[in-house]
Amino acid sequence: MAKKHSTQISNHSHYVKKFWKYFSIAFGSVLLFFLFASWGLFGSMPSFSELENPESNLATEIISADGVTLGKFYNENRTPIKFKNLPKHLVDALISTEDERFREHSGIDGRRTLSASLSLGSRGGASTLTQQLAKLLFHGEGSKFLPFRIVQKAKEWIIAIRLERQYTKDEIIAMYLNKADFINTAVGIRSAAKVYFAKEPMDLTVDESAMLIGMLKNPSLFNPLRREEKVRERRNVVLKQMEKNKCLTTVQKENFQKKPIKLTFSPEKHNEGSATYFREYLREYMKTWVKENKKEDGSDYNVYADGLKIYTTIDSKMQLYAEEAVKEHLKNLQEEFFLEAKQNKTAPFIRIKQPDIDKIMDRAMRNTERWRLMTDQGKDEEDIIKSFKIKTKMTVFTWDGDKEMEMTPIDSIRYYKHFLQPGVMSMEPQTGQVKVWVGGVDYRYFQYDHVGLGARQVGSTFKPFVYATAIQQLGMSPCDTIIDGPVIIRKGRHNVTEDWEPRNSDNRYRGMVTLKKALANSINTVSAKLIDRTGPDAVITLVKKLGVETEIPSQPSIALGAVDITVKDMVAAYSTFANQGIYMKPQVISKIEDKNGNIIYEPKPESRDVLSKDIAYAVIKLLEGVTESGSGARLRSTGPGGYAYKRVTGYPYGFTNPIAGKTGTTQNQSDGWFVGMVPNLVTGVWVGNEDRSAHFRTITNGQGATMALPIWGIFMKKCYADADLHVSKDKFDRPSDLSIKVDCVTKPVYRPPTETDSTAVKPPEEEQPTEEFGL
Repeated sequence: MAKKHSTQISNHSHYVKKFWKYFSIAFGSVLLFFLFASWGLFGSMPSFSELENPESNLATEIISADGVTLGKFYNENRTPIKFKNLPKHLVDALISTEDERFREHSGIDGRRTLSASLSLGSRGGASTLTQQLAKLLFHGEGSKFLPFRIVQKAKEWIIAIRLERQYTKDEIIAMYLNKADFINTAVGIRSAAKVYFAKEPMDLTVDESAMLIGMLKNPSLFNPLRREEKVRERRNVVLKQMEKNKCLTTVQKENFQKKPIKLTFSPEKHNEGSATYFREYLREYMKTWVKENKKEDGSDYNVYADGLKIYTTIDSKMQLYAEEAVKEHLKNLQEEFFLEAKQNKTAPFIRIKQPDIDKIMDRAMRNTERWRLMTDQGKDEEDIIKSFKIKTKMTVFTWDGDKEMEMTPIDSIRYYKHFLQPGVMSMEPQTGQVKVWVGGVDYRYFQYDHVGLGARQVGSTFKPFVYATAIQQLGMSPCDTIIDGPVIIRKGRHNVTEDWEPRNSDNRYRGMVTLKKALANSINTVSAKLIDRTGPDAVITLVKKLGVETEIPSQPSIALGAVDITVKDMVAAYSTFANQGIYMKPQVISKIEDKNGNIIYEPKPESRDVLSKDIAYAVIKLLEGVTESGSGARLRSTGPGGYAYKRVTGYPYGFTNPIAGKTGTTQNQSDGWFVGMVPNLVTGVWVGNEDRSAHFRTITNGQGATMALPIWGIFMKKCYADADLHVSKDKFDRPSDLSIKVDCVTKPVYRPPTETDSTAVKPPEEEQPTEEFGL
């Protein structure tokens, strides 16, 4: 009996030893497994530096001067937000739904892990918020192959524990919500709130927060744009979890569960929204900036992933008013263009032969995305050209919204060439800060920027530079007189290759006139006589000092505006007159911050003295004459009247404050200009077609006073109606001890805005009203 008992004890001891042996081996193996995983033997693990700075792929924000996000540059549309800017009910919804014991564990929830293991996952997963963050930050979904999945889970646990040591619970929640993908261009809670509800996260309601948290389980499955009922059910599950965790009362939960899903869906796209042309200009600007401004370690900034904040000088409200003004006017004027086109067999082109039209269309065809894609696919040229003549369904731009149409691609090209395009820029003359940038009618369809890229002939808007040179070089004043009469500049003088005899657009002469009246009436012969006295080189020298970058030929014809200049350069040049002769280089950025809020760039204003205060003020008084008695006088009118008034929104401007400005119209009405100034804002407007051979037939509709000036008038009325903008109605500052006579004896006489003029001379076959005033 004793022997049997002894044998039992021996056997029992044997099994105990065996158990501890296998347990030790298993425990040691698990320990080694986690140790090897932490060392990176099963794949790289994040370094201490990466744990310190785990955020990556952050969108760069473009922020207006008044704090509005104009757009973003991104690989992922994600803008980080701090925990303090998250509403409590959003955090409660997240913890209640995803990790109820988040505040209690240290990265791994042992109870949930054990429960999930015993139930083989049927009772739900065991991943904590910290583990989910580890997955999002460092290795994504990973493999579904079980051995690899086990390795991944081990790495998750290790990273989660390290994250818990490195960050507070609040920081982990913020990081998780900043990294989560809500699809439909929204990555991170701030983007999601804006895309789905057009709000900041702090403004989300409880039910809206619950909907977004509900999406985290499976964003594609719970996509509110496609599965509204599923999303509502999932949202209600989140609300129930909030009740269970005592974040909501039963009554509150039931009230929120009854609410429908109401979205304000506004996806963020680079080619939609406000200031699209400016944002594209800024994108190109930043390509150069990153080459010239390095990180501390010498590497390049990534505009699409480094989470920069670009604070711009653009005013979001002014930008909106300018875009509205463009739409209000051009939508109206475009109707007249289409009416004229119906009578023109070669529309929209005028006075060019078919071979020239064919060249324009062929060039445009070869510049299309369709041509590029078909070329990349190896299609031969003949087949590509044939494809442009096959009708297809397409969405086209109209001023009444996008429209589905069936037409051939080549017809669509011709259709788009009918459209009048704008270029509008506003700038503070004292600071150089650009407040408005409108480069076209719709960036989705017309990518060419007519502010920064589109150099076009400026017509009579160039004349003030000639007058300024005459005042500076010849000591003249606005009140000095000159004869408006025939003028000839002979061959050989001022580089002229043939005798040049400019005429006034109405073929009339007025005799003795003051410089002020000559500029107000845009008299071509006076401009020619002035440049004959100063020489074109003196004018060119001044214009270069005024910031104009395009090449200007040394010819006296530049006095009439036969010069290509961008809207950007014209506004900066005119701003010099409003800034007492000091040129300020246009500035579009006020500062750039990195993702941590550190200022990494602040541009220094660039300025230079160009003219004396007296000369600059004398030019201002000359330009005031244009709006007192010249083509700009329609800005003073309060009612309809004049030729084509229905197409210029009447003349309802009724401005009474001092305005300095100049209209301009080029040969064949290809370009219409108006640059208008008040003491603290200079705005330049250009309107024309993409191709210079597409234009209005007559000067009645094609002049700058009809095409461009109304945009300025509508824009300024909107600005004046917004008292927060503080756009000045004061007089321009008059220098003390002014040495130039500017107060002429002759009173300006208001003339009805039916009279027109331009630097262009009327072709004999055209009919138009008798004209006197200049553009």
